[in-house]
Order: sequence, then C-alpha cells, then structure tokens
Amino acid sequence: MKTFQIKIFFILLAAFIFTACKKNVVINEKQAILFQVDYVNYAWGYQHNGFIIDNQGNVLTYKNPQIWNFPDKDFILSESEVGDNIGYCLNSGKKIPKEELKKYANYIKNISSSKVTALKNVAADAGSMKYICYQFSEKSGIYKGCLIKMEGDFTCENLNFFSKKVTTWLKNINDTIEKK
Repeated sequence: MKTFQIKIFFILLAAFIFTACKKNVVINEKQAILFQVDYVNYAWGYQHNGFIIDNQGNVLTYKNPQIWNFPDKDFILSESEVGDNIGYCLNSGKKIPKEELKKYANYIKNISSSKVTALKNVAADAGSMKYICYQFSEKSGIYKGCLIKMEGDFTCENLNFFSKKVTTWLKNINDTIEKK
C-alpha cells in the first residue's frame, strides 16, 4: 500500500513539474518592444542602424536617427524613451508570425537570468553589434534589457542555452530586412 502511495505521489509530482515547465509567457500588450539589434560604429563616420521587434511582431528599422535614447550601462530605458525610439523607426513591412514571436519571447526570462561572458577585444574599427532582449515592469515603467550577444571590436555572449538560438534568429531577420 505504501509503495502505491509513493508511486501516486511521484506521478502527481511529475505531472505538476511538467505542466509548470510548459507554462507559456504571454506577451504583455503594455510591453512595446521585445528584441533589438543595434549596430554603432564611430570609426569611419558615424553609423547607427538596427531594428526593434515590437509586441505585435512588427520589425521596425532605423538608420542614423538624429536623436536616439541609448540604454544606460545596465541596459535600462524608461517607457517614454522606448516610445521615443519607436517614433524614430520605420516599419520594415516584415512581421514575425505570432507563434514564432511567442516561442522566442518565452526565452527572454531564461536569458535575462543568466550571466554574460567578459568582454574580449577581437578587432578595431569594426563597431559594435548588440543583440538585446527586454523585460518590462509595469509598476516602474522601466525596460530592463539583457545582452544576448555583442560582436565587433569587443565580443561577449550570454551563457544561457537559448542565447545562440535567439542570436541566430535575430541574424536571420537582420539578413532579410532592408534598412531604410
């Protein structure tokens, strides 16, 4: 009888763990942006371009905007700064399908709780390409960015298992859009 109870306990525990792990993150409609790819190079004249993926899957591009709100050293932006940046972007016409966006948005929490490797100097005059994901706090109105990967003069990467998948996905999007 005791073995039966123990088996039932473990079956229920496994079912609980399985359903908890399958829990999907719902994309918060109040979170305006989820991902950003940002390239900056000061070496051969100022170059600044990239794209933002919003909560609807729209890919919004920018190229040398006259005004831009860069995240601080902790990758923090206010809600109004993000709103301003979106206003400086153009809609590329590319839209990420809802299920695909949800799949990659589900990785944000894991990535943001992982460490990033130390910066390593690997080039000169190559600029900096940053792959960033964002979490939004409705309470504070703050976007907390997390560096997924940086390439260029310096490199570093997030150590989370999903980081490589997200970076590859963002690179594929970057290759398919025209920077306006």
